Amino acid sequence: MALQKEDRRIPRLMRAIVAASIALLMPVALSGTAVADGGKSSRTWTVQVGSESSDQAIQGMSFLPENIYINAGDKITWKANAAEIHTVTFLAEGQSLESTQPFNPGNPQYVEPQGGNSYDGKTYYNSGVMTNVSDSGFKEVGRYALKFPDAGDFTYYCLVHGMAMKGTVHVRDAGTDYPYTQSQYDRQTNKQERKILRDGYEQWDAARAKADDHTVIAGADNGTAMLMRFVRAHIVVHVGDEVTFVNDGMGAPHTVTFGEEPADELAAVGDPADFTGGDLSSGLMPPMSTFTVKFNKAGEFDYICALHDFMGMKGTVEVRD
Repeated sequence: MALQKEDRRIPRLMRAIVAASIALLMPVALSGTAVADGGKSSRTWTVQVGSESSDQAIQGMSFLPENIYINAGDKITWKANAAEIHTVTFLAEGQSLESTQPFNPGNPQYVEPQGGNSYDGKTYYNSGVMTNVSDSGFKEVGRYALKFPDAGDFTYYCLVHGMAMKGTVHVRDAGTDYPYTQSQYDRQTNKQERKILRDGYEQWDAARAKADDHTVIAGADNGTAMLMRFVRAHIVVHVGDEVTFVNDGMGAPHTVTFGEEPADELAAVGDPADFTGGDLSSGLMPPMSTFTVKFNKAGEFDYICALHDFMGMKGTVEVRD
């Protein structure tokens, strides 16, 4: 199935994420005993989309649980649980994930709901953009629900993060015993959330060890947890000094933007070799890229990541004579 592309002005967060993480999340084994309840009545199950720390600095790229076992006739409700944008997307028969990459935030088939409310197992279904905040540049979509009338194993993806964020719905025949309860899934979800947070804080500690007054780490991620912060965000240098901003992640892009954001938030603006104030932007910084700025005037210069500033990704360079 070929997705129609449209040339639209792309809201800033959606423009943000044109490079997705490529790390494959491995299935998580759930502990617990089978639930011998006969599975005779249809049920509604809940899957969490994303996770985050209380200050939004750490964002998780996971459907929790990644694997869920239900019966034909059951429904799943996916709930947005992070400021970072995600989608719940079932591809059509014969359609590859690669055909949807890189993520195209200008295409309504990527960012708006597609398909009905009962999954047919063959065609393209999409939640549209899911986030738990209202200032991401898109309408806040907190829930997405689908009924599964037929048995089968159905894999779905977040189009924003590609292979790094996928899940599978295992639908068995009606009346099959359920192997886990929702409470067991919820306990496993909580455990996985804590692990993602630990991963994020470990990345934060590692970034601190790499940063100094002339090196700012512009975010980090390991394919599961993302750090949405500049590390050593507030630094002091002198006129004539250079500062290098380093995107130390595996998949999340960022920007370093001083002054007014350009109309094209991902466009490079200004001369980083001779910055004396005003508008300057790195443009899109893919993973493992750098942006070096030479500060040739004293002052205090604020900057942001134009993609993630609403999560708190901001900083200041103080330049002294």
